[in-house]
Parts: sequence; C-alpha cells; structure tokens
Amino acid sequence: MTDSPDTSNTLNFPEKIQGKQRPMIVVLSGPSGVGKDAILERMAELKYPYHFVITATTREPRPGELDGVNHYFVDRERFQKLIDSNELLEHAEVYGNMYGVPKQQVKEALAAGRHVMIRVDVQGAARIRQLVKGALLIFIMPPDLQSLQARLEDRGVDALEAITERRSKAINEINDAELFDVSIVNHDDQLDEAVREVINVIDAESERDSPRDFDL
Repeated sequence: MTDSPDTSNTLNFPEKIQGKQRPMIVVLSGPSGVGKDAILERMAELKYPYHFVITATTREPRPGELDGVNHYFVDRERFQKLIDSNELLEHAEVYGNMYGVPKQQVKEALAAGRHVMIRVDVQGAARIRQLVKGALLIFIMPPDLQSLQARLEDRGVDALEAITERRSKAINEINDAELFDVSIVNHDDQLDEAVREVINVIDAESERDSPRDFDL
C-alpha cells in the first residue's frame, strides 16, 4: 500500500485564488510516512496556484529527489550559516538531520497573493505555531498504525530499526493532533479525497470574516 498519486483527473482547481480569499500560511504535518509529500505533489501536479515551500535539509537525497525541487540539500556548515543570518522561519533536527523553512520564500509568496504550503514534522509545526500565530495547521492522520508501517516499508528507504523508531514516534505525534486546527485522514488509495479535504479547509479559512494575521 502506497500513497502513489491517483492519475484520474477528478479534481478541478482554479488558476488563481478566487473571490475574497486571503493568502495564508498553511502548515501540513503528521507522522513520517503518512503521505504529506504525496498530497502536496498531487496538488502541484494539478497546478493548484499555491506556493509549495522548498525546505533546506542536511540529509542525503533519496532516489529520484532533486536539489531545488524536493529540497535544498546543503551541508551542516551551510545550514548553520542560514540559521546565523536569520534566513530560516523555522528549523529543527529530525532523525539526525537538520530541516529548515526559508523565510524569504514565504514572504515573497504572501506578497504575491498566494497561499503558502509548508510541509514539516510535528515538532516543526509546533514551532511555527509559536512564531506565526495566524498559520493554519493541518494534521495528516494515517487510517491506522498498521497502514502507516506498511507505507514506511514500501518506501524502501529506511532500515527496519528506523521504521520501528518512526512508528513508535508516530504514536506520540498522533496524540498531539488535537493541537492542530484540523485533522484529515489520508486513507489508502484515496489520495484525491485527502487533497480535496485539504483544499476545502483552506478555502473556508481564507474566506472567513476575521482574517489570519502573519507577522514574519
């Protein structure tokens, strides 16, 4: 069981933010292997007019990943320079590697009137909530732990010990879901439905009478 995108073009999205929608910072988070990347990749594939933040990381690229597309792959020295020069909105160490959200990307996308999609782990989402009070936090939930483990195994990038560690951590992370604004279950083989739910939440939040404020 994997989170491979459903190739049926069942979702129709506008070319730009519609009506009275206001650009927002949207944080997509959840346990490792839950399908965060798959959801965002499907949204990008359907050319939804959001800015999908490319994060910086010190980890090695996985098979098929490209620098500047999936992440900015940098060494520890370069990452530390990004921290020292205050170029990161948020940064954290996850499973031995550093990850960070470039601040300038976020500012430029908001100024252009585009929703900003940020994919981070649960620790990073909590940090963004502290730094940017108006961010919309969406927690992606697996249907169950057995399904989550199957997805981790199907990725083929982690040793059994690492998979066990990620599954164990997922239990605690799922308990933190109540700290998020919304939780969405990414069911097996129903990727488009998860994407639809994410879009519906963003549309509703961006049209509310009391807009979210972002102070970067």
